[in-house]
Amino acid sequence: MRDASREQPRDNNGIDFLQRLGDRVKEERARRGMTRKILARDSGVSERYLAQLESGQGNISILLLRELARALDVSLEALVREGPEPPVDLAHAIEFLRGLGSEDLSEARRLLLSHFGGIDTAARNGRIALIGLRGAGKSTLGRLLGERLGVPFIELDREIEKSSGLSLSEIFDLYGQAGFRRQERRTLNRVLETHSKFVLAAGGSIVAEAGTFAELLMSCFTVWIRARPAEHMQRVIAQGDMRPMADNREAMADLERILTGREALYSKADAQVDTAGRSIDDALEALAAELPA
Repeated sequence: MRDASREQPRDNNGIDFLQRLGDRVKEERARRGMTRKILARDSGVSERYLAQLESGQGNISILLLRELARALDVSLEALVREGPEPPVDLAHAIEFLRGLGSEDLSEARRLLLSHFGGIDTAARNGRIALIGLRGAGKSTLGRLLGERLGVPFIELDREIEKSSGLSLSEIFDLYGQAGFRRQERRTLNRVLETHSKFVLAAGGSIVAEAGTFAELLMSCFTVWIRARPAEHMQRVIAQGDMRPMADNREAMADLERILTGREALYSKADAQVDTAGRSIDDALEALAAELPA
């Protein structure tokens, strides 16, 4: 059965968003003591258009909005934020974190999680989550690992389909990427509430949604199951999906681009297992060796 209640309202065809945008520009201008004339001069946007924008009537282009952000000395993201204004301390913390290098950021994240995350290490170690691109071997290894450990094996995408009564392609067609991500987060939370121990195979793109991926990392011992792009492609085709053969050269380039784009995210896992050139038995032993004692 479709859960229509999970979808958010249409925001009056963007009218509410434009009103919030106009209010935010007006607030940022007032905060800096800038008249509309000064902002128009510094941004190159006419006073008349600024008046329309601040009243919620102006549908500004992204390039002009970027000039306004520069003139106001705020980030473009701050102007187009969907939610309410963040607390001042959060804004200051974000600015501080922006100035850290990648290693310091990783250490800061670890410290924040250990101090504020409320993580139950023993419970977390009993929940094993496998991440990685499709074709890496998550389902095959996850099922075998679940049998070895005597815990349920769960495929998150299949749970999403069960709860929604729709296939993944139907969810994307009806509700788009945002609708799928909301369902994915709810399904993950339900799995975490229902099972104290499990082996879970997550969808390859779960890392693209920061909040859901953060929940997975905090709640589960996470392993990146990886392989070479060519092996990903061969395994997907071997599963009976011939779509990658429609244009193999372009499909391979897309696959390599996706893997490159997600590599930094996948590497946040607690452990990695490379299945390239390995038999299923060898890969399973390598995976078992990575698990916490």
